[in-house]
Amino acid sequence: MKGSLRTFIGTATLTLALSTIILTEPAYAAKPVGSDKGATTEQTAGGDGTGIYAAARITYSGSVAGDGGTGNVTSSDVNWTPPPCWYAPYLGAKDFKKKMSKDIESQMNAPGMGGHAGAALSELQRHYEDEYGWTDTPGYKDYNVDKDGEGMFWAAVENPNEPDLLKRSSCNDLPFWVDNGEAPPPQYEEAITPEILAALAYQHMQLPDTEVSLAPEGTTKVNLPTWAWLDKAVFDEVQATAAINVPGFALQATTTAKPVSLKLEPGTADAETYPASGECTINDDGSIGEPYAKGKADRTPPCGIKYLRSSGNGTYNLQATITWDIAWTGTGGAGGDLPDGTFGSDQAVTVQEIQAINR
Repeated sequence: MKGSLRTFIGTATLTLALSTIILTEPAYAAKPVGSDKGATTEQTAGGDGTGIYAAARITYSGSVAGDGGTGNVTSSDVNWTPPPCWYAPYLGAKDFKKKMSKDIESQMNAPGMGGHAGAALSELQRHYEDEYGWTDTPGYKDYNVDKDGEGMFWAAVENPNEPDLLKRSSCNDLPFWVDNGEAPPPQYEEAITPEILAALAYQHMQLPDTEVSLAPEGTTKVNLPTWAWLDKAVFDEVQATAAINVPGFALQATTTAKPVSLKLEPGTADAETYPASGECTINDDGSIGEPYAKGKADRTPPCGIKYLRSSGNGTYNLQATITWDIAWTGTGGAGGDLPDGTFGSDQAVTVQEIQAINR
């Protein structure tokens, strides 16, 4: 079979006969989110309304968003995105035969089924029943039922958090067989890997909503330096893990986010930041900035803001954005870096028109 015919079958037939095979990942109930203290979210692949689900379940643990939702991390690399789809273990040979043969028969018996679509269905049936294959994809004899328990058919999984439908459905190859303990054929570049799991853990990661300590707190004065800091006790590394485990196949990846800097944006142009860039780097002890204490009134804070104009009857919206260095480790010693992540919070600051104050 030529590659073009494979593509034709993969697109036309998957649209018709395999609409229940291309999987999505509905979120399952999860424990409350915690800072890597056991919060979990489970997602599993499955066709809508079929009652049949892939054996491969991705389990998320650590500091992750609840209900399978996207976390609060924003990548510093605008070109980086989590995978829109991937291939994962789906069903054993006997279960796959039962599911696939039923779908093919149903489509073949549909009114008006003929022409190219009917031909594609016939080729699909031959592919799984009569060893009809092509250059890089062999066919199967009776759906590989003689190898049941020795491997699984893999199928496409859509990332439910990918907004682009075309990207989400771009994994459109036919389901393929993988022996237990073996890697998927190399042409399936989107087959699940530790790196894909790491990217998914990144996507689901929930960073702590840490409020910056300020002195004076809430209300400050014009031309008076406001000290800002974050204690290490409430500002530590965060981890999220994604894992998949089925007979003959197990992978996991842990994504770790470490805070590296705090950026202050005063909410008005009439202000100065310390340092001038507004970027406060992390200290040797893991904290950022320095707490204000009595006797420091005449000093310049290592991290802070000086407002030059009153906020009047309102407030300024101080934005505090933390940058996190993100890396991952996974099965088999795999690992590497992911783009830095950012997460910010807003704080209302009242600035009063008083030129000087004794402290």
